[in-house]
Amino acid sequence: MIRNTIHTFRSKCRALVCSLLTLAVFPQFVSGQAKSAMTDKPFDVTRWIETHFAKGKIPPFSFVYDGKPSRELLKKWKYTAARVESDEPEAVEYLYTYLDRSTGLQVECRVKGFTDFDAVEWVLNFKNDSQANSASISQVKVVDLDFEYPQKGNFILHYADGSHVSKHDFHQRTKVLAPGDSLYMAPQGGRSSQVAFPFFNIESPAGQGVMVAVGWTGTWFADIAGKTDRSVTLASGMKYLDTYLYPQESIRTPSICLLFWKGDDRMVGHNRFRRFVMAHHTPKVDGKPAHFPESSSFNYGDPSPCNEYTCLTADYAIALIRRYKQFDIVPEVFWLDAGWYSQAADYKNHKNWANTVGNWTVDREKFPDGLKPVSDEAHKVGAKFMVWFEPERVIKGSQWAEEHPEWMLDAGTDAYLFDLGNPKALEWFCDQIGELIEQNGIDYYRQDFNMEPDIFWQKNDEPGRTGIREIRHIEGLYAFWDYLRQRFPGLLVDNCASGGRRIDLEATSRSAPMWRTDYNYGEPVGYQCHTYGLEMYLPQHGTGVQKTDKFTFRSSLGTSVVYNWKITNGSSSFYEIQDCMKEFREVRPYFYEDYYPLTGSGDITGDNIWMAYQLYRPSDKSGFVVAFRREACPDKTHTVKLSGLDPDAVYSVTNKDTGETVSKSGRELAEGFVLTLDQPRSSLLLKYQAE
Repeated sequence: MIRNTIHTFRSKCRALVCSLLTLAVFPQFVSGQAKSAMTDKPFDVTRWIETHFAKGKIPPFSFVYDGKPSRELLKKWKYTAARVESDEPEAVEYLYTYLDRSTGLQVECRVKGFTDFDAVEWVLNFKNDSQANSASISQVKVVDLDFEYPQKGNFILHYADGSHVSKHDFHQRTKVLAPGDSLYMAPQGGRSSQVAFPFFNIESPAGQGVMVAVGWTGTWFADIAGKTDRSVTLASGMKYLDTYLYPQESIRTPSICLLFWKGDDRMVGHNRFRRFVMAHHTPKVDGKPAHFPESSSFNYGDPSPCNEYTCLTADYAIALIRRYKQFDIVPEVFWLDAGWYSQAADYKNHKNWANTVGNWTVDREKFPDGLKPVSDEAHKVGAKFMVWFEPERVIKGSQWAEEHPEWMLDAGTDAYLFDLGNPKALEWFCDQIGELIEQNGIDYYRQDFNMEPDIFWQKNDEPGRTGIREIRHIEGLYAFWDYLRQRFPGLLVDNCASGGRRIDLEATSRSAPMWRTDYNYGEPVGYQCHTYGLEMYLPQHGTGVQKTDKFTFRSSLGTSVVYNWKITNGSSSFYEIQDCMKEFREVRPYFYEDYYPLTGSGDITGDNIWMAYQLYRPSDKSGFVVAFRREACPDKTHTVKLSGLDPDAVYSVTNKDTGETVSKSGRELAEGFVLTLDQPRSSLLLKYQAE
C-alpha cells in the first residue's frame, strides 16, 4: 500500500513540482538584456504573461545549448502555449514549450500569476525527447532580464545574510547599484541559506521595486547589476549545471519569484511579500495556512554531561509532561530532539546523538515500548508530539550504511549522503520514515541536516553531467516532504539544517525553520538581531528560550518558539513561565501581519544601542512596539517613527509592564514617539489601538 501511494504520489508530484514558482512585475520586460518601459498603469497579471511569453518573444530566461545561446535558438524552435486550470482562484497558469525538432530537446516553462498580489512565478524543465544523448545544457538562468524605469537615479538592493552562526545571521544589507555596480550572491556548502539568503528587494528610483525569491534548496546564484541610470539587470539560476541528458531524461531547475510593488517606502514590498508567502507558499492544513507551534522540550541536556536527549527515558518524559500539566504550562507541542535512537547514549564507545545517525530504530533500553507512550501522554494533555530526525546524513558503520551501501554517496568524510536521487532508495526512505512516524504516534516531523552536501554531489557526478546529482537529490527531497504531508495531512515539517541553512521559497512552501540559527544558544542580543532581519521576508520561523526575564524572553518573540524551561530546577518559577506564555500568545498573532523595523538597517549587533520594531494589524488598527535598551547603551530614551497608521486616528498606547496609557494621533506617532527605559538591559512592550 505504501509503495502504491509513493508511485501515485510521484506521478502527481511531477506535475506539481513544475508549478511551484513565482514572478510578478509592474514593468514590462523581456530577457536577453532587452529593455522594457515601466508605466504607472495598473498591473495585469494575465496580460503580462500572455505578452511576454508570446510567440516570437524572447522569454525572460536563458540558457546555452550545444554552445549556442537560447536567444538565437528559440526563435527557430517549435513553440506551443496553453492555459492550464489552476487549483487556486486567485491564480492563472500557463504552460509554454519550446521544442528543437532536430535534436528532440524540449524546454517547458510553467508560469503562474497571482492576481491578488501582482506576482508571477515560473520553473523550467528540460527533457530529451529523443533516442540519443542530448548536447550540453549550461549557463541556465531561470530569470535573465533588464528592468527599465522612467526616472533616473541609483537602484538600491536590500538583501540579507544567511545563517552562519553569528549575531549577523539574517542581518540586513544595503547596496547602491549605480551603473556598473553589481552584487553576486550564492550560498556555501550546498544548503540554500548558508551565508547567502535567497530573498531580496530591488528598489528603483521611481517609487517602485521588485521582491525576488529563489526556490532551490541547493546551490543557487543571483547576479544583480546596475546597467544604466534607469535600468537594472537580474539573473539567477543553479550555480553548477553543465550536463547532457540521456534519452527521455528530464530535469527541473530552481524556481523564481518576482513580486512587484509601488510606494514611497520599500517596506510596502516587504509586507506584501510576507502576506504573499502566507497565502501561497505556506503549508496548508484543512485548507488554511498552517501556523507553526510553540513547543516545549524535555529538559534539554538533562542531566549533565548528557547532550541533547541522549539520557531521556520514557518514564522521565511522561513525568515531565504530567508536570507541565500540573502547573498549567502545557505547550502546543512537546518537542523530542536528537538522541532517542539506538547507540546514541553509548558513552563507553564515545557515541552520541551526532555520530550515530543512520541507526533509525528506537532505543529500547530507554523507550521499551517505543515512543508511542510518550506521544499518548502528550495527546492526553492536549498537545502534539514532534520528533527530530536527520536521515540524509548516514554515519559510516551505522545500520543504514551497512544494510544499503548501494544507496550511499561517499566524499571521504565520516558520513555518507543518502542518495535521494535514486528512485528505489527514495521509495524505501519514504517507507522507513513514514512507518516510524505512524508507529510512534508522531504528529510533527523535524528534519535536521548537519552536513554540506555539495562535495558529495560533485564527487559523484558522471563526467559531462555536472549538477545532475544535486538536481536529483533536491527533487527527491521535495518528493519526500510532499509524500509525508500527503500520507499525514496534518503533519508539519520543521526544517532545521544546522539552524536555518535551508531556507528558500521551495522549502518555505513545505516547511518552516523552527530553529532558525545555531548561534550561541540563549544569547538575547543575537536573537533580537535575527528577528529584526528575518521578519523582513518571512513571518514563519522560530527560536529557543530558556529564561523568563523580560529582556531575554522578548528577544525570542515570533510566530513560533521552543521553550527550554528547566522545570525540575528549583530556581524556576511556574508563575513566571505562565506569564511568559500568556504574553507570547497575545503578541504572536501580530507577527503574521505587517512588520516595520524602527531602528534602521545598519549594524544592529552592538551592545550600546536601542533596537526596536513595530507590528501592525490594519484590520483593527492595532499593534505592538517591541524595544530593547541593551547592556552598554547610555541613552534612556530613543525616538521612533511608526508606520502604516491612519494620521487622523487617535491611538491609545499602553505600556504592558506598567499599565500606563497615553493617547496619540497617528500623525504624532509617525512624526516621532519617545521610548523610555531607565535601566540598561531592559525592554519595552507597547500595545497601541485606535480609539
